[in-house]
Amino acid sequence: MKRVLGILLVTVLSVSIGFGQAAEQKPAAQPDVALPGIDQVLDKYVTALGGKAAIEKTSSRVMKGVFEIPAMGSSGTLTIYAKAPNKTAVQIDIPGFGMVKRGFDGNVAWSSDPMSGLSETSGADLAAAKRDAVFHRDLMLKEQFKTMEVKGKQTVGDKEAYIVEATPEVGPVEKMYFEVETGLLVRLDAERGSPQGPMSFETFMKDYRDVDGIKVPFLIEQNMPQMNFLIKVEEIKHNVEIDEAVFAKPAA
Repeated sequence: MKRVLGILLVTVLSVSIGFGQAAEQKPAAQPDVALPGIDQVLDKYVTALGGKAAIEKTSSRVMKGVFEIPAMGSSGTLTIYAKAPNKTAVQIDIPGFGMVKRGFDGNVAWSSDPMSGLSETSGADLAAAKRDAVFHRDLMLKEQFKTMEVKGKQTVGDKEAYIVEATPEVGPVEKMYFEVETGLLVRLDAERGSPQGPMSFETFMKDYRDVDGIKVPFLIEQNMPQMNFLIKVEEIKHNVEIDEAVFAKPAA
């Protein structure tokens, strides 16, 4: 459990932008001379989500659901808080273990759990936390990365998707997969630090549903070499009051 929670704390916050076996064989990216430009892909994505106006009407979000580790037969309740312009927090209550928390208050990224205690994030992982916390990031993706480029197409599930390589100012390249047909973001490949060193993971966003005019994935799968987990969203509320204390680093 200690190793699993160490990995979980590093990776789980990144699924708030939404979030098979890691060893399964996947088709290689296919170059395409007729690839669209990055602006075309991102504009279609915003339209697929519901449009700029609908997205801008929201200033906060609370998502509740279930967090599952299938290989361990373990599950817990999960709540994700997000507030404009750039605050986010995740809380996972695991029976028999306790509360796992991770947050970003606009400046400080932190994590806390009963086994590892309280700590702050720094370096490339702090930079990633800042990007992930931007509430309207779907409208501002090009501002979050130094470069973004459409590199080819690849099958994700049973659909083709455009592969976008996003290079941040600090940290490794991330890959985003936008479904050709719908324009929706259906996969994200990224890397974060962990107690065991750099950890690569794949996040799959599925079961998009309309909530207040905005499409949100209700099923998120995250795969890593050591394990995978699921987030099953049960409730989403927009424009609700959120106590600032939720995002603040707890007292030591």
